Amino acid sequence: MVPLMNGEGPTSSSTTHFGFRTVAETEKAGLVRGVFDTVAPKYDLMNDLMSGGLHRLWKARLVDVLAPRPGQAIVDVAGGTGDVATRILDKMTRGTGGDPPNPVTVCDINAEMLNHGRDRAIDGGHLTGLTWVCGDAEALPFPDMSFDAYTIAFGLRNVTHIERALAEARRVLKPGGRFLCMEFSRVVVPVLDKLYDTYSFRVLPWLGQTVAGNRDAYVYLAESIRRFPDQGRLAALMGEAGFHQVSFRNLSGGVTAIHSGWRV
Repeated sequence: MVPLMNGEGPTSSSTTHFGFRTVAETEKAGLVRGVFDTVAPKYDLMNDLMSGGLHRLWKARLVDVLAPRPGQAIVDVAGGTGDVATRILDKMTRGTGGDPPNPVTVCDINAEMLNHGRDRAIDGGHLTGLTWVCGDAEALPFPDMSFDAYTIAFGLRNVTHIERALAEARRVLKPGGRFLCMEFSRVVVPVLDKLYDTYSFRVLPWLGQTVAGNRDAYVYLAESIRRFPDQGRLAALMGEAGFHQVSFRNLSGGVTAIHSGWRV
C-alpha cells in the first residue's frame, strides 16, 4: 500500500474536489461510487451517445498503442465495464486459437460496475480470459512487480489522490513495464474548445437526465474534466512518480489524450 503523505491519513480538515465542489477527502470515494452505482446499467449506452461513438475509436487506439502480446500480464484499472479489457484480450488472442497464458485483470473499486462488466463480457462471448478484482487504484490489491502493462481509461480523473494512484501503478509494474492512461484532457483546437464547453455543460447533463435518469452524474463528468490536470501537468506528475520516457498524444484535438510512461 502506498504510504500516506507525511505519514498521516486524511484529517477532518483535508479537502479535495468533487467536480467544482469542495468536499472532505474521506467523502470523495463514496460520492464517486454513488455516481457509478446509478449509471452502471446505462454507462456504455451513454458513452456511445456522448461521444457519437468516438470512444470506441479512442479505446481501439489505446489498445493499438499497447500492442499486447500473449504471455503478458496486464491489468486494466477502473475498467469495470470490461470494455478495454475485452479489447486487449481479443488483440492478444487474435490468431492464436485460445486464451492467453495470463488472463487480463480488470480492477475497479465499484462492485456494481464489475458486475455489469462481467455480465456484458459473458454476453459478448468472453467466458474465460478475464479476472475481475474489486480494488482501489490508490491501494491496489496486487504484489509489487506483478504486471507487464497497466492501463486506465477515463478513471484516473475520479481518484482522490492522483499521485498515489500513479505511485501504485508504478509499484505493480515489472521493470520494463508500461503505463498507459487515456483520459479527457484540454482541447487544443481553436473554436472547438468553445463548442466543447457548450456541449459539456448543456448537452451532457440533458442526456444524463434523459437516458440515465441522473443529470448530476453528468454535471460531475463535465466539471471533473475541467479540474483534471492538462496534458503537460499530467506528464509532469508521471515523471514525479518515477516513470520514464513520458509522452502523450492528443486524440480528437485534445478532447482525449493518451499518456505513456515506462518503469525502468
